Amino acid sequence: MKTAVTGAFGYSGRYIAARLLQAGHSVMTLTNSLRRQNPFGDKVRAFPFHFDQPGRLRESLEGVDALINTYWVRFDHKLFSHNEAVANTKILFQAAKEAGVGRIVHVSITNPDLHSDLPYFHGKAELESALEGLGLSYCILRPAVLFGKEDVLINNIAWSLRRLPVFGVFGSGDYRLQPIYVDDLAAAAVEKAGGDSNEIVNAIGPETFTYRGLVETIRDALGLKRPIIGVPPRLGYWGCRLVGLWVRDVLITRQEIRGLMEGRLHVDAPPLGATKLTEWIARHRDGLGRHYTSEMARRLDRFSE
Repeated sequence: MKTAVTGAFGYSGRYIAARLLQAGHSVMTLTNSLRRQNPFGDKVRAFPFHFDQPGRLRESLEGVDALINTYWVRFDHKLFSHNEAVANTKILFQAAKEAGVGRIVHVSITNPDLHSDLPYFHGKAELESALEGLGLSYCILRPAVLFGKEDVLINNIAWSLRRLPVFGVFGSGDYRLQPIYVDDLAAAAVEKAGGDSNEIVNAIGPETFTYRGLVETIRDALGLKRPIIGVPPRLGYWGCRLVGLWVRDVLITRQEIRGLMEGRLHVDAPPLGATKLTEWIARHRDGLGRHYTSEMARRLDRFSE
């Protein structure tokens, strides 16, 4: 197939592009990061999103059989917002339809909700509805949390455990999440790109953790003795704000804390991925958390062209 993947120079998009190439497909990418080094050389051609020029976006997608979309933003910022991401993704979907793309695989989130006031989960639900009404063949993948060598959450929990004298979880920490290995998600996306049935798949890993249990798992794998305590969510948020000032990043937002505590990163479904986080941590514990991974640095790098 001739395929397009958004963000092939980023995190999940890079894994997806690699899987597509391994499967023998032709690959192009749409990206905001044309200034970044292309890890695939001339195997993957890069085109700007051109959200402000839908005709040019449509031209970039002409001849594409399947589009795999990972485009999104984690939180609102003066340079980007959930509302903008929703509007841009709708433009992308329409351009794909007009270009004759046969199928779209869209990466969403567990428990999207049109009735939620959390912009992340509301926005993802709005996009799922838009895709379902587009009239194209589609697959919606709903991951909870991704892990891998370049991830933010698992690495930065490890980083915090290595450097801080105590680790605070929001409230009791008994809310659950189901991390999936990023390459397992990529493999599923490539497989679904070749399908033809409309489907929604909860893309979760084989292990379920409470948030406190996840932190304890990482701490124990690193051989640390840090105490883990429950703190009021507001206090935990401001503690993260202080650390964020130190590292010049946004560690977590109030909305993300609510999403965690509402259990939105857990579903009652069979696992899609096979890679266990506990085994992955054991293999990578020497390097895990040695360096902080900045979400803002990744984002601002895209806007500094």
